[in-house]
Amino acid sequence: MDYNKFMEEFFRITKLDLTNYKESQMKRRIDTNIKRYDCKGYADYLTILKTDKKALEEFMSYLTINVSEFFRNPTQWDILEKEILPKFVQNKRAINVWSAACSTGDEPYSLVMLLMKYFSPDKIKILATDIDIDILKQAKLGVYPDKQILNLPAQFKSKYFKKDKDKFIIDNSIKRCVEFKQHNLLSDPYPKNMDLIVCRNVLIYFTEKAKSSIYYKFSQALSDDGVLFVGSTEQIISSNQYNLQPSKVFFYQKIKK
Repeated sequence: MDYNKFMEEFFRITKLDLTNYKESQMKRRIDTNIKRYDCKGYADYLTILKTDKKALEEFMSYLTINVSEFFRNPTQWDILEKEILPKFVQNKRAINVWSAACSTGDEPYSLVMLLMKYFSPDKIKILATDIDIDILKQAKLGVYPDKQILNLPAQFKSKYFKKDKDKFIIDNSIKRCVEFKQHNLLSDPYPKNMDLIVCRNVLIYFTEKAKSSIYYKFSQALSDDGVLFVGSTEQIISSNQYNLQPSKVFFYQKIKK
């Protein structure tokens, strides 16, 4: 069995299309797992994925890149607060936010805590999505180890978290502002009229063709004055082809027609 046949069979059992991921990175990961499970090749490894639920979950976890923390890259959050949010605050309306590929919920909960400084809870609506249904269950619990809240401002830690042994539990007032849903960026319909879309440190794993499709659909999902917030290694080349223009570093505003 070659790599192309492996991708076809993998799609049949998971409905996840590996052709959208960078081939070199994917092959490297699969080869590592082939050695780890002492397989002879792709066919043997595929058999393990079909019969060993834990092995499949581990591989899916790798694909969905479940690495997150509160206020990751703090300087970027500072730009969000000081340069991007004021226009939404000035309009004094409810704000609709989409946290795409939200992983364990650190990002959407960080957004709520920041927005609570400027909006009442009833004006904050955050949609948080991820392809991994198990990680979404974890996100809904809102329980985190200390390492994930290292960048959390002290004011938020004391106000919105309760410590329980070596874990930190987020307050229900924050959780109520977030709706978690399973979503595949590559195949599912996108929401509409989002003021802010946050998708960071995920698209670097996709092919250029897949990224182009996602950026176009992000643009379509934004409101007329909406903003896309991307990761520190995800500069969008020729963003105007997606009807987006650079605003601040890592931020792209939809071009009004």
